[in-house]
Amino acid sequence: MTIALTILHVVVSLFLIGVVLLQSGKGAEMGASFGSSGSQSVFGAGGGTSFLSKLTTSAAVIFMLTSLTLAYISGQPSSSSMMSGKGKSAPVQTPAAPPVTPAVPSQPQK
Repeated sequence: MTIALTILHVVVSLFLIGVVLLQSGKGAEMGASFGSSGSQSVFGAGGGTSFLSKLTTSAAVIFMLTSLTLAYISGQPSSSSMMSGKGKSAPVQTPAAPPVTPAVPSQPQK
């Protein structure tokens, strides 16, 4: 499930980047804010929301939800481990220590 969410997260983030780059900036219609004939006074000075801005909003919501979900999943303790079952199959054997020879004091030669 984490892999599917990560793939969805990457795809949505790339889509979000593309949609934002396709939109025109706020300064592109500077004449509309000064009362030229191109302004849409029904929706206010900013105009109505376009299809691209709706796509941006929905992609941003999906991006945030996948981010929160991935953060929540990564914070949960794991139910499985690579080391589970390693000590149960065979007893652990310790290596034998090398034999210790007692130190015998050497006798001085005459």
